[in-house]
Amino acid sequence: MDSFPVIDIEKLLGEERGTTMEILRNACENWGFFEILNHGISHELMDEVERVNKEHYKKCREQNFKEFANETLEKCNSGGIDLIDWESSFFLRHLPVSNMSEIPDLDDHYKKTMKQFTAELEKLAEQLLDLLCENLGLEKGYLKKAFCNGSKGPTFGTKVSSYPSCPRPDLVKGLRAHTDAGGIILLFQDDQVSGLQLLKDGGEWIDVPPMRHAIVVNIGDQLEVITNGKYKSVEHRVVAQSEGNRMSIASFYNPGSDAVIFPAPALVEKEVEEKKMYPKFVFEDYMKLYIEQKFEPKQPRFEAMKAMETVATKPIITS
Repeated sequence: MDSFPVIDIEKLLGEERGTTMEILRNACENWGFFEILNHGISHELMDEVERVNKEHYKKCREQNFKEFANETLEKCNSGGIDLIDWESSFFLRHLPVSNMSEIPDLDDHYKKTMKQFTAELEKLAEQLLDLLCENLGLEKGYLKKAFCNGSKGPTFGTKVSSYPSCPRPDLVKGLRAHTDAGGIILLFQDDQVSGLQLLKDGGEWIDVPPMRHAIVVNIGDQLEVITNGKYKSVEHRVVAQSEGNRMSIASFYNPGSDAVIFPAPALVEKEVEEKKMYPKFVFEDYMKLYIEQKFEPKQPRFEAMKAMETVATKPIITS
């Protein structure tokens, strides 16, 4: 098996651009995940993001998690449960409107640091989308425009998570297996504590290797639809660890809630039968279904969207 794909963004500026773009193409088509280095976000900023988030967990969230953990393990020992994840998390919304002022216990330095970091991530996400356009043979800017189709702009938010050490990792999941609903996901993960895994080719769980100052990128369901399956979102999970508290800061660059998502015409072969086409839908409609079915296979969600599309476009026959 090929090694986990790692892309050095700086190599796109020189003689190795062609080779690097090929690594990116292979990663998107065959892995759904890759890691990037030399992405332009300073190591000093990343170190500060890590520091303030680990400090915030210890100060504001650790005690509540300990209470949750004790209750969870008691339930597991008394009969077993499989619908609870061993994580502590909260969500920061950046676009279209920030919600940071509404979240308690975030001090001004934390807000300033995360605002600076996520602004860099937003630029990086748009840079990556244009690289994907180049590899797909789409015009520059197509994917960002697709995320804004019918909408004022993309949505962008960050899930801040901690996965504390678990005394019984055999009983619970850190985070159950799922694909991501949105567009392109950029993850700053702990480089000391592992746990993130992807399902390679539907068969083997592969570790996503922790790398210092790297950003992990993965493909969401919406890019699978827009590329008509050329790129695929991949199932992934977090395995609970017996030692260490894993930090995970995942930023989701997604379509606008009212954006209309459909396969790019340039990526649909003329001879493809309609039944092989991915559906056309409003992103918000997909998200409503995803919230109910996050930890279930994605294919039925696509089929449900296609059924809704068929009903919506079916001609009305009057007598």
